[in-house]
Amino acid sequence: MMETDAMTEQNDSLPPCRHHESDERASPFPDRCHDHDACVAAALAAAERQCARRGARLTQARRRVLELVWRSHRPVGAYALLAALSEDGAKAAPPTVYRALDFLRAHGLVHRIERLDAFVGCPRPGEPHAGQFLLCAECGAVAELDEPAIDQAVARGAARHGFTVRRQTIEVEGVCPACAAKN
Repeated sequence: MMETDAMTEQNDSLPPCRHHESDERASPFPDRCHDHDACVAAALAAAERQCARRGARLTQARRRVLELVWRSHRPVGAYALLAALSEDGAKAAPPTVYRALDFLRAHGLVHRIERLDAFVGCPRPGEPHAGQFLLCAECGAVAELDEPAIDQAVARGAARHGFTVRRQTIEVEGVCPACAAKN
C-alpha cells in the first residue's frame, strides 16, 4: 500500500535474508539456508524503528501479533493469530487481534492477502510500494514482489480511463522454486 507520508521516510528494508535482497536474480522466496530467527528479529527491529519515527506505540500485543505473522512466510489469518495468542496464555479477543492488525497495516508493517483474508509481514516498511504478491498454490508460501513497471502499467491504464489509483494489490498464484524443484 502506498502512503504519502512514507515518501519522506528513510528506507527500513530488512537486510539479512537473501530473499529480501534487491538483486533481480535473487528469488523472493526463502531458500533452504534461510535463517528465519534472524529474519523475524530484523522485522521486529525494523518495526520498532518505523514506529519510533512515526511516534507510534508498538505495544506488546502489537509486537507479538507481528512476530506471529513473521513466524513463517505463509499468510496467517486473524483467527489463527488469536489461537496462537491463546496458546501463549494471553487473554485476547478477536477485536484485540483486528486492532493490532489494523495498526500494523496502517504503519506498513504487514500486508493483507485479499483472496486469503490473511496477512504477511512487509519486508520494506517505510518504503512506498504497492502490493504485488506471488502465492505458491502448492505449499502456501508468499513472496512480495517489487516491480515498478507493474505499478506504472496499472497507473497508465487507470489514467486512460480517468481513474485515480489509491491502493492496489496484485496477487499472482503459481508454484514457488522449491515446489517446482520437487515436481
